[in-house]
Amino acid sequence: MKVVALQGSPNDDGLTASLAEAALDGAAQAGAEVELVGLTDHEIAHCGQCADGWGKCREEGLCVIDDGFADVRAKVLEADAWVLVTPVYFGELSECVKAFTDRLRRCNIGAKGEGLVEKPVIGVAAAGGSGGGIATCLVAIDRLFSHTNAEIADLITVTRRSADYKREAVRAAARAMVEGIGE
Repeated sequence: MKVVALQGSPNDDGLTASLAEAALDGAAQAGAEVELVGLTDHEIAHCGQCADGWGKCREEGLCVIDDGFADVRAKVLEADAWVLVTPVYFGELSECVKAFTDRLRRCNIGAKGEGLVEKPVIGVAAAGGSGGGIATCLVAIDRLFSHTNAEIADLITVTRRSADYKREAVRAAARAMVEGIGE
């Protein structure tokens, strides 16, 4: 059993990173092999909307852009479950998370999306500032998971004021997600 967590902040010592680590800790407590992927460590371009807006992504489930996307996507597809943790920037996913998830969605829609269909996932929106925009960010995460037909194990919002107890909630959610796989 393998769980991969995608972390979308450039701050490896910040709130978002600590939540990704908590998720992986919870998954490991349940016996999973875990891996952290920092999305800012990978060059991932935004979607180029090839051809008429749908290129090989629609036909073959492949993206023609040659960058770090394919490697990160492969990690998600190979995992038994995954976690997406993004900081909230202007009420949205961080830019690196948005670039990755826009392309992931296009490559995993419909029949081409078998690798994500019903795969358990947790989404975490982390607002380190005022906490504003956290709800709209979580809606974007929910839409992504809906478009890829993922099995949502949990959707969690975290602010700097709720971080201590929500970090424990993220850990517990990941543990429960792993324990529930195969039931």
